[in-house]
Amino acid sequence: MTFDEVANKLVDGCRTGKTTENLDLLYAPDAVSVEAMDNGNGREVQGLDAIKGKHEWWDSTFEMISGDVSDPFPSGDDRFAVIFEIKVKHKESGEVSDMKEVALYTVDDGKIVREEFFYSE
Repeated sequence: MTFDEVANKLVDGCRTGKTTENLDLLYAPDAVSVEAMDNGNGREVQGLDAIKGKHEWWDSTFEMISGDVSDPFPSGDDRFAVIFEIKVKHKESGEVSDMKEVALYTVDDGKIVREEFFYSE
């Protein structure tokens, strides 16, 4: 896939609920994912299985109420950013929260090799 195809496919998957389905297609097997803060399992994980685990944790912990995903913002031919603005409900407590984050993705050889998330508490 080209850089633009990867960026657009990621955004489309987020908008249409195919985020998990896209992991095998878009991510390198040794990709790295970095959170802005430690949510109990460290800030950084490596490998597609670990990234899938993060998605499984998110899906089991939160219910998506609504959300907006920006178009990709490219930076050169190897990185792009996406802005996520979402409303979620914590499944255990029922607490509803508005969240906003910026994700920075690095692409190499047609696959995402690194993702970094920026947000505040």
